[in-house]
Amino acid sequence: MRKLFAALGLLVGTILSLPLAASAKDLPDFTELVEKQGAAVVNISTTQVIKGRRGFPGSPFGDDDAAQELLRRFFPGQIPNIPGIPQEFKNRSLGSGFIVGADGHILTNAHVVEGADEVMVKLADKREFKAKVLGSYKRTGVALIKIEASNLQVAKLGDSAKLKVGEWVVAIGSPFGFENTVTAGIVSAKGRSLQHENYVPFIQTDVAINPGNSGGPLFNMKGEVVGINSQIYSRSGGSMGLSFAIPIDLAMDIQTQLKAKGKVSRGRLGIGIQEVSKELAESFSLGKPQGALVASVEKGAAADKAGIEVGDIILKFDGKTVGESSDLPRMVGSTKPGSKVAVQVWRKGSTRELAAVVGEIPDEEGATRSARAKPADTAANRLGLVLSLPNAEQRKQLGVQHGLIVEDVRNAGTRTELRPGDVILSVMSKGSQVDVKSVAQFNELLQGLDKTATIILLVRRGDSQTFITIKGLGDK
Repeated sequence: MRKLFAALGLLVGTILSLPLAASAKDLPDFTELVEKQGAAVVNISTTQVIKGRRGFPGSPFGDDDAAQELLRRFFPGQIPNIPGIPQEFKNRSLGSGFIVGADGHILTNAHVVEGADEVMVKLADKREFKAKVLGSYKRTGVALIKIEASNLQVAKLGDSAKLKVGEWVVAIGSPFGFENTVTAGIVSAKGRSLQHENYVPFIQTDVAINPGNSGGPLFNMKGEVVGINSQIYSRSGGSMGLSFAIPIDLAMDIQTQLKAKGKVSRGRLGIGIQEVSKELAESFSLGKPQGALVASVEKGAAADKAGIEVGDIILKFDGKTVGESSDLPRMVGSTKPGSKVAVQVWRKGSTRELAAVVGEIPDEEGATRSARAKPADTAANRLGLVLSLPNAEQRKQLGVQHGLIVEDVRNAGTRTELRPGDVILSVMSKGSQVDVKSVAQFNELLQGLDKTATIILLVRRGDSQTFITIKGLGDK
């Protein structure tokens, strides 16, 4: 019996040990990757000199000379009569980067070196160099810097297009100044669009990224750089499992242009676009939500010359399918200015093929503010909107040729995304689009529609245009 229990114990022990052994064997080992590629990662520290004036030591009013003088008058002899002393304040920050040229070329994030008066680079072997910023491009967040060194270890570059969701990735950087810190995780998603960052198809990971990691490399398991760690989503300032990296293929394209010309050329159509929702797709008789809906066309820009119109839905650009509106800016941006490309649009129930010569994004695109008209004490219409007709001067300030200003939005049982200050340019219902030219015309059009009808309004808001869908108009 003892032998039987002993045999059973040995068998159970063997069985229990199998999953553990198998699990340990299946876990990734990052040691070789770090040993081989760690030397290509650098720590970047920057200093920004801010010139100002400080009052006497201990003053509760800091640099407020008038307040300090008032204190001297009320407390004579107790406050030192020392004039404000000009001083320089140094703002320091940390980041990361990686070597892409044995001669000292280094890639990092644009915001790491933005506004810096001095950039210092520390290598893995503790050597330090003063760096020169060769150029940066804020729209993609990439910067190229250079140190005077030679025979440096260069990071091995990969292909971010081949990266798969669920794949293991590793980050090396200097979070909070802790140099050569290694963190790992998986690719959570690809092609992410962030607010105000629609020129970059970000790689989303759950790798622990913190302040100081910015500009550092994201490696795949082959030890190849597939991205530049750029941003985190956080409510606390620290890692919350949502980090975003710039794909390396995009970064290297920017690097090549910065190195050759010191500036970046990116394609531009000159349109304002928005996502195609299910309601918009139905209203435009499109089979499914896809493409990019054109909400505005800049006069004289590439899109205008190609014949692209407000209300068109761009389905393909240069032969590539536009699955979502966020795809289009990246496609256009990566196209060489001056290139002639085919653009497929959906217009009035059918596709049309157009040809466009891609323009170029200027360094700083100008913007104008729309003026707000004065409120009017007028009755609300069926949608609960108080509208007014802009005069010639207002139309000039607003940058429109026709339309109605939304003065107030009142509760009439109909939900709407319209806000005071919006300008209604046109209304689309049952496939037809009508320009709005008077309050009476617009209200009469509303009165002629069934309470379950769906309409689409083309609205000017600030410096952009957007389509707003209203489902169910309510009782007349």
